[in-house]
Amino acid sequence: MDGRLKGKKTSTFFKSYGFTLLLILSILVGSGLGILLKKDAALLKPLGDIFLNLLFTALVPLVFFSIASAVAGMSNGRRLGKILSAMLAVFILTGTAASVLMVIGVSIYPPATGVHIELQSAGDIQQLKTSEQIVKAFTANDFNEILSKKNMLALILFSILVGLATSSLKERGRAFADFLTSASDVMMKVISFIMYYAPVGLCAYFAYLTGVFGPDLLGSYFRAMSLYYPLTIFYFFTGFTIYAYLAGKGRGVRTFWKNIIPPALTALATGSSVATIPSNLEAANRSGVPKDISELIIPIGATIHMDGSCLAAVLKIAFLFGIFQMDFSGPGTLLTAVGIALLSGTVMSGIPGGGFIGELLIISLYGFPLEAFPIISMIGVLVDPPATMVNATGDNVCSMIAARILGGKNWMKGIDI
Repeated sequence: MDGRLKGKKTSTFFKSYGFTLLLILSILVGSGLGILLKKDAALLKPLGDIFLNLLFTALVPLVFFSIASAVAGMSNGRRLGKILSAMLAVFILTGTAASVLMVIGVSIYPPATGVHIELQSAGDIQQLKTSEQIVKAFTANDFNEILSKKNMLALILFSILVGLATSSLKERGRAFADFLTSASDVMMKVISFIMYYAPVGLCAYFAYLTGVFGPDLLGSYFRAMSLYYPLTIFYFFTGFTIYAYLAGKGRGVRTFWKNIIPPALTALATGSSVATIPSNLEAANRSGVPKDISELIIPIGATIHMDGSCLAAVLKIAFLFGIFQMDFSGPGTLLTAVGIALLSGTVMSGIPGGGFIGELLIISLYGFPLEAFPIISMIGVLVDPPATMVNATGDNVCSMIAARILGGKNWMKGIDI
């Protein structure tokens, strides 16, 4: 009996993290090939380019159909509107707090010190500082310009508008809403097909990067993880305690920590915020969160609220700034990084393969060369378990804060701790 249970747990672990382990293995193999082949490893770069080209080709339709279909499927109602407003406000505030924490961390302990990479298109990198650049980031002056990975924010805004228009037409827009949903499912499947090639593509690219630019790059990953893991643990215990206190003071803190451990461990074990929804809902109910709040915020939060991803996004941005010898300081640069991290941890995280799409967004907005994508994708792989735990746990405490906003300071009255 124990053997079958142990085998089942092992099977669940590999089902949850098998692909992540395969990616890590492929990257290690690629790095080993790079050290062995040195400059000759550049011959493997075309295999990595194929992976990047496939991803970039699917990027625009994936983002459009995923966001447009999600917005088109939203329902209406006064209570629903209040809950959604409270939810979005709390999601943005907690995501901003996580991003600012990592900004402070990377400012004190830069994750890519001593590494310098020269890539052909690195000279085109831009930092969004002026109002003109911001306008260009959010809008495009022609429809065909939206259909480009260079205008990701404009594409996202247009996708939201299409979704809102579809939803407002109700029955008349039903057929188009069904089309958007079907197209989103198709693009999800396309991405899943492309990801079968990811181990080969990342292996080839890391062989090229390590062979051409040296093993110093690998040391920077260790430096980045030595920053991310302690800060994430600090945010998990300190940040969520503060949020729970804001939701219900001492009672809120005791109730939160009494009930949150099972969802947190589930998220850590499965690597999926979605898989944590059942245990998260149960924990929220035990904490006294009204069901209409918890049953809306927690499922939505599992796809669009990612504090752990916000932490990781700032780390990725600072990592690239360090590699390309750019100054990661100044109010404009830091505020832009927080904004992009917030976008990566909310809107982009709701898209299938959102981690990869968020990384593509970072590269697109700053104008980093496309070859920078595999460099930060490795960070995404390494931070996934603790990031998922923070993501899922954050949904629970945010439902408590929303209950406090909508129910007043006595919303926890009568709850049996």
